[in-house]
Parts: sequence; C-alpha cells; structure tokens
Amino acid sequence: MGGFVITGLPDIQTKFEGKVTFYLVVCALIAATGGLMFGYDIGISGGVTSMDDFLLKFFPLVYEKKKRAKEDLFCKYDNHKLQLFTSSLYLAALVSCLFASKMCRGFGRKITIQVSSIFFFMGVILNLGADNLRMLIAGRILLGVGIGFANQAIPLFLSEIAPFHVRGALNILFQLNITIGILIANIINYYASKIPNGWRLSLGLAGVPALILCVGSFLISETPTSLIERGRHAEGLEALKRVRGTHNVEAEFKEMLHASETARQVERPFMSIFQRTSFPQLVIGASLQFFQQFTGINAIMFYAPVLFETLGFKNNVSLLSAVTIGIVNVLATIVSLLTVDKVGRKLLLLEGCLQMFLSMAAIGAVLMTNTGQNQALDPDSAKGVVIFTALFVTGFAWSWGPLGWLIPSEIFPLETRTAGYAVAVSSNMLFTFVIAQLYLSMLCRMRAGVFFFFSMWIAVMGVFVAVFLPETKNIPLDEMVTRVWKKHWYWKRYMDDGTRSFKATDILDAYSY
Repeated sequence: MGGFVITGLPDIQTKFEGKVTFYLVVCALIAATGGLMFGYDIGISGGVTSMDDFLLKFFPLVYEKKKRAKEDLFCKYDNHKLQLFTSSLYLAALVSCLFASKMCRGFGRKITIQVSSIFFFMGVILNLGADNLRMLIAGRILLGVGIGFANQAIPLFLSEIAPFHVRGALNILFQLNITIGILIANIINYYASKIPNGWRLSLGLAGVPALILCVGSFLISETPTSLIERGRHAEGLEALKRVRGTHNVEAEFKEMLHASETARQVERPFMSIFQRTSFPQLVIGASLQFFQQFTGINAIMFYAPVLFETLGFKNNVSLLSAVTIGIVNVLATIVSLLTVDKVGRKLLLLEGCLQMFLSMAAIGAVLMTNTGQNQALDPDSAKGVVIFTALFVTGFAWSWGPLGWLIPSEIFPLETRTAGYAVAVSSNMLFTFVIAQLYLSMLCRMRAGVFFFFSMWIAVMGVFVAVFLPETKNIPLDEMVTRVWKKHWYWKRYMDDGTRSFKATDILDAYSY
C-alpha cells in the first residue's frame, strides 16, 4: 500500500505518504515499554503500602493504627511519611524532566530513553535491598529520575515517528503500557501479599520493564525530527524513509528541514515558550496535566488496595478488587487506541468528563450515606463502589489518561517542542506529587467529600475542553500553527506577534471567558 487518502484533507494526502510498517511498530512497542515502568510503579505503591510486613518494617505507627480494634476507617492510613514514600518519586521526576528536555534536544530522544531505564534500574536495586526508610526513599528518588526522563522522551518519540493519520494510536501505546503495568503490579501484589516479605518481590520486579527498555532501545532508530534538528540531515532522511516505509518522503522531509531551520534560530527554547505565540500551547499543555490529576485518577490508582481496605474489604479482597479495576483500565485504553484517530481528541475528552463526573459523584453519594466513623460498607454498597470505580476508570482510560500525554506531545512547534513538553510533564509530576502527598490526609479530613471535590474539578475541565481545546487529529506536527492555532476562535489572537512575552493579563484574559 503506497499512500493513503483521508477525506477532507486534500492538501495532505498528496504531500505525505506513509505505511504502518513492521519496523515502525517494533520501534513504537519498544519505546512504549517505558510506560510499563511508570504504570508498574503506580500499581505497586498502593499494594505494598497495604502489606503488613512492609508497614511493620518502615511505617510501624501506621501498622499499629491499622490494627487497632476501634479506629476511624478513613484515617488509618493518614501518615505523611507513608505518603512521602509514594510522592517522592514524582518530585524527583518533576525536576529531572527539565534536564531530560535539554538531553532530548541536544543528544536525541533515543539516548534519553536509555538513560531513563538506567536510572530506574538503579532505583529498583536500592528498593529491593532497602533496610531503612532513607534507603527506600533514595530508591524512590532514583525511580523518579528515570520516570522523568522516560515521560519526557517517549511520547515525543512516538509522535515524531508516527505518520500523522495514526499518530494518536501509536502515542497511546505509551498509556496502554502504563495501564498494563498497573495491572501486572496489582496481580503481583495479590500473590506477593501471601508470602513473607513479599513486598521485596513486588518492588524488585520493577526492574524487568527497565531491563526490556534498556536492551530494546539499542534496536530502535532515532526519530527523523531529532536527527534533522541536530544537523544530521542525511541520517534524518534515511530514518524518515525507514519509518514511513517509502522513498517518497521528499515533501515531508522539506517541511522538517524548514521547521528545523526555524528551531535552530532559537538558542534558548525555555525562554521562547514564554513568547506570546507560545501562550496557547503552554496553557493547553499545562492545563491538561493539571486537570488529568484533578480527575482523582491517581488517588484511586495509587491507593486502590488501601481505599478498598479502608471501606471494609479484607486485604486480599482489596488487592483482588484492584486487579479487576486494572483489567478494566487496560481494556478501555485499547478502545481509545482504536478510536482516537477517527472520532478525534475533543469528543473523547468530553465523553470522559461526563462519565467520570457521574461515577465520582456516585461513589461520594454511596460513601456519604453508608459509612460512619468506624463503620465498614455493607456488601451491596461495597459492590456498588467497585462498579462505580470501574466506570470512572473506564471513562478516564479512553479519554484523559492517554490524551493527557498525546495532546501536549503534538501541539508545540519544533523550536519549543522539547521545552514546552518538559513544562507539561513537569506540571503533571507536580500535580501528581500534590495528590499523592495529600490524598490520604484529604480522605481522613474530607471523608466522602473528597470524591465530590474531584467531581467539581471534572465539571470545570469539561467546560475548559468545550471552549478552549482545538481538535488536532489528522494534522501533521509541523502544520499545527497554521492549521490549528491561527484558525482557533480564541487562540488566533496570540499568533500575530511572537516578539512580546506574555504577561499576567494574558492569563487573566484567557480564563475570564
């Protein structure tokens, strides 16, 4: 199959050709393995923090509170050190992704991916042999550095190697691997909880995806965009022919050269993202990351076993419930992979908002009417919470989960792509840190109200998407400015003059609508 035809895009179909080749799929699958690292850690954290031997060794106060005969069910895991175990990773990722941005731009996406796997593996070794809390937290920080480098490089890598008509699907492989990692972690936690010191097995097996990514990264090529950006034009042309599966890439190559020349004139990309013309992408990229975390998803995925145990499930039953949620998460992400390049980004986000709002509000309502301070849920209500949680995760998994990574990776022009995406990833890690550090305390103090808190934010993000988010499906990366931002009803006003940095009044103006 030589070219492809997409109705309504006559100017593109004649310019760019591309196939979904075996080599392209292999490169995407290997790179997306970085999502396994991230997902496995998300899933493993909540599991080990519900294991008694882990708590007894590192968090004895939490263990004693958990075992008291009479306790406040919503507060028995409220411990800042326990929350620091989870959240320290994201603080390290926040800082490291800024350094990863410079490595991506100066040395390429491929080597940044390799470095991510090395840092992650070092963190796994420390956690596996941890004998005290300091050693455990140090391992988490190294894991965070690895996550920061991976989350910076991999979505960019996937977006840049993909033909535009399947860019969404290939990029969502990263999120799909995150969900698979969560599921695998939940299954391992379920069995590890039955053996002495099973937490070491859970933490140690995190090294497997890091090893796969490190070895596999030597089999993939650098992205054509990165090679051309660094002046290696001949290699970039060959790489482009290889990932497109055709020699007819002259038009796309010329467009990459033009974008590269524009990017080369930008000496300080982190300063350039504060130009007025970068304001729309910056607002969209950072806002999506904020909203993604304030859906409450990581509050549920981090602490799913802890949450279910808090609501009266026994330990093994709570872990098994988390496994069920993990399966739902994977299946729903596959739905997004199959539909994102057909129905578009915006429709999926809006549907996800509606489904998550109703599900989160329903969870809050069930808990508000069926739990007292020391009262576990009755069996029917407990089943209802699991069902509504599954519906919530489903809505997130085919919308805000994958698209929160996809959209920021495709909206920035080449000259600010690595810097702009670094700001987006940093925003994600910052808000993930906030949620991971505060959620158990919020659950203790707000009780069922915490779920209404997240419902409110889901309603806000739905309005934001409807009003401000442009559709980006089937638009080549290097044509986003001319075909998306300059034609958007609101953002086009920022695209006329790139010499002025944006001011606080721009932000107030944007959010006053």
